[in-house]
Amino acid sequence: MVGCQREHALSTTVVSRARLGRGTAGLGIVLAAVGLVVLTASVGVAVTLGPADVSLVNVRDVLLNHLGLADIPVKAAKNAIVWEERLPRALVAACAGAGLALCGVVMQSLLRNPLAEPFVLGVSSGASTGAVVIGVLGIGGGVLGLSGGAFVGALVAFGLVLVLARFTSGGTSGVILAGVASTQFFSAVTSLVVFAVADSDETRGVMFWLLGSLEGMRWDDVALCAGVVVVGGVICTAAARALDAFTFGDDVAASLGIPVAQTRIGLLVVTALMTAALVSVVGAVGFVGLVVPHAVRLLVGQRHARVVPLAAVVGAVFMVWVDAASRTLFAPTPLPVGVGTAIVGVPVFVALLLRRRGRA
Repeated sequence: MVGCQREHALSTTVVSRARLGRGTAGLGIVLAAVGLVVLTASVGVAVTLGPADVSLVNVRDVLLNHLGLADIPVKAAKNAIVWEERLPRALVAACAGAGLALCGVVMQSLLRNPLAEPFVLGVSSGASTGAVVIGVLGIGGGVLGLSGGAFVGALVAFGLVLVLARFTSGGTSGVILAGVASTQFFSAVTSLVVFAVADSDETRGVMFWLLGSLEGMRWDDVALCAGVVVVGGVICTAAARALDAFTFGDDVAASLGIPVAQTRIGLLVVTALMTAALVSVVGAVGFVGLVVPHAVRLLVGQRHARVVPLAAVVGAVFMVWVDAASRTLFAPTPLPVGVGTAIVGVPVFVALLLRRRGRA
C-alpha cells in the first residue's frame, strides 16, 4: 500500500513537472539562444588566437567571402589560416563538446547515476582499440582509415555491452557493469597491441590520438560532426519528457505510459552512435559529458526541456575554449585536448561536488 502511494506521488510529481515544463521550456530556449551568441563569439575569438596575427575583422571577411555574401580582399595566407585550419578546428571542437554533453545528460538520466558519462558504454575504449588495430597493425587500413577503424571498434564495444547486459542482471546496473567490463577489456587489448607491436613513433602517435586531438580538422569533419550532433540533439530534445520520467525510476516512467525498455535501448543506441562518431574524429575526450550536465542542472534545475539545449551549448563553449588554450598556451606543440578537458574538468567537478554537499 505504501509503495503504491509512493509511486502515485512520484507519478503526480512527474506529471506536474512535465506540465510546468511546457510552460517553462521557453526559458531553456532563451538560455540556449543566449548561449549560441556566446558560442558564436567564442568561435570567432578562438580563430584569432595563435602565432599568426589574425583579427576578428579578418575572420568576418573570410567567412563572408566563402559564403558568397561579399568579395573583400584578404591575404591568401590569412584566408588559408582562417578557412582551412582554425575555423574547422574550432567548429569540430564545438560539435564534439555539444555532442558529448548531450550524451552525458541522457546517460545520467537513463542510468540514474550521477557518474554516468558517454564512455560508460565502453565506446571510447573500443574506438581506441579500433584505431590501434588500424594504425599499428595495419589491418583494414586501406579500407577504413584511422577514423573508420575507431568507429567500427566503438560499435563492436557497444554491441558487447548490450550482449553482456542482456545476460547479467539487466536494467541500469547491468548496463553499467557491462560497460565497465567492456572498457577494461578493450583497454587491455589496446595496451597489449601498443606494447607488443608499436615502435616509439607509432606509440607516440597513437597515444596523442588516444588523449584527444583536433589537429588537421577539415570541413568534411565539420559536416560529419555537425550532422551527428543536430540529429542527436533533435532526438534528445524530443525525449525530454521521457528523460524526466526516467529520473524517478522505471516504474514511474512505465506508469506514465513510456515504453521503458524500448526507450532506454533506443536512447542508448543514439548516444552510442553519437559518441562513436565524435570519438572517431577527435579521439577520447573525457570529462565533458560528466561535468557539463551537472553544471547545467545547477543553473536551470532538473527539467530536461531546459537541460538538453543548454548542455549542448555549454559543452560546445567549453570545448572551444579548452582547445584554444591547449593549442596556444603550449605552442608550438599543442596539448592533447583530452588532457586539457581533464585539467579543467577535475577542479570544476570537485567544486560542483562541494557545492552540492553544501546544499544538502
